[in-house]
This record gives sequence, structure tokens and C-alpha cells, in this order.
Amino acid sequence: MRAAEFVESYFEAWNHRDPLAVADHLASNGIYCDVPEQSHHAHDELVAYLREFFAENRHQYRLVGDLLASEHTIAFQYEILPGTGEPAHAPGEHLRGAEFITLHEDAALSIVDYYGVAERKVPSDLARITSQAIRTRKYAKSGLSHEQMAKYRDRLDRIMQSQQLFLHPDMTLPRLAAAVGCSVNHLSQVINAGIGTSFFEYMNRYRVAYARELLSSPEGQSIPILSIAFTVGFNSNSAFYAAFKKCVGQTPAQYRKQKR
Repeated sequence: MRAAEFVESYFEAWNHRDPLAVADHLASNGIYCDVPEQSHHAHDELVAYLREFFAENRHQYRLVGDLLASEHTIAFQYEILPGTGEPAHAPGEHLRGAEFITLHEDAALSIVDYYGVAERKVPSDLARITSQAIRTRKYAKSGLSHEQMAKYRDRLDRIMQSQQLFLHPDMTLPRLAAAVGCSVNHLSQVINAGIGTSFFEYMNRYRVAYARELLSSPEGQSIPILSIAFTVGFNSNSAFYAAFKKCVGQTPAQYRKQKR
């Protein structure tokens, strides 16, 4: 897919407020990095995040200036326009953003998004930003040593196994940090930089592992899959299927049938 076609399809997905269509521009291991929010999302997390975002925002987006592209990279700037029923921006205030995308074949390995008011200059070195660089900059001043990170990680793993906090569908990063006895920022660093995943993926790994135990057990053969999804901490059957297939490579039904 040519760069222009990729960007046209990408803008169309945003302007139709279609979370799945936006996320489908990512490769299977792709990451969307939100620089101002200091967060990154894999495919399923981005879908969940955008569902909430689009429910509250009806912005439209359009390309500004030239599209810069090489064999494996795309960079461009865009303007954020008020959607139908939204108040216009204040006079002289134009919301702008810029994205740098690294590609593998027809999908994005990373999408780095930087946005803000036009007067705030977009970094000229945006093309050199990577998800690893973002994580490094994000935690550069956290003060968390390698020894303390290892200590928090061990404590986190013990608590997750002994208390099974992943069974709570409303578990949040702040609540988990309180259980571990550390700050939210430090726990975020442990999970993102230390374990190399996101909070949602970390929780889902435990949920899927427990689901595999239930699906493999004699008792679990007769339990409806939807019940298992809720039992292990998922809020919906679709989220359970997506996470399970991502971790296992099979649907829950296929996995259970194989274990009979």
C-alpha cells in the first residue's frame, strides 16, 4: 500500500469515528503511542480507548502540508476541526498534530501521535521518536532504581497470584498500585518498561491463563464460555475472545474442544 493510500484510509477511519478501522491500521504487534498522554496501546486496547473517545468527541481531521514518506516511514501534520454540534475553537486557536508512522508491509508497527495548539511547535525531530524513546523519556526522572523495580515486580507477581486481583473487571492501575504499595507512575514503569507490556495486556495475560485452566478442567467443559469470560474478569465476550486468541492463537471454543 502506498503512503498516500494508507494515510487516506487512516484519516477516513478517524473521521468516521470507527475505532476498529483505526486500530486495524496497526500490525499484529503494532503500538499506537500518544505522546501528550504518555500512553501506548496495542490493537485491542486502542479499540477500547477510541470507543470512549469517540463517544465524547466528534472531531474531524484533515491533512496539513505535505506528506513525507520513505520506504518504511510516513510523517505528516494534521488539523483538528470541531465536529457537528461542537463549539468552534477560540479565535486564533488552531489545534494541530503530527504523526510519525513506521510500516511493515501494509501495516503500522508504530504510530506516534503528537498534538496540541498550533503555537506549541511540533518537535522538528519527530521522525526520530520511537516507542522505546518515549518510555525512556517518560521515566527518566522517576527515581526508580533497577533494584526497586525488581522488588515491585516480584511483589506485583505475588499479589496477582495470591489475591487474583485480575478477577476484578473494574481493576485499575491506581488500585493495583495501592495493593502493591507503590506510586501509580512507578507501577506503570514496572509494567511498561520492566515487563514490556501495557497494564491491560498484563491483566489479560492472567485472565487468559485462568480461563485456560477452567476450559481444560472436567468441570469447565460444561460451563458456558460467556460465564468463563465473566468469571476470569472480562467485561464482554468479544473482549475475552480477542484477548484469548491473541495470547493462545485459538478461540476459547477451539481450545476447549482440543482439550476434550
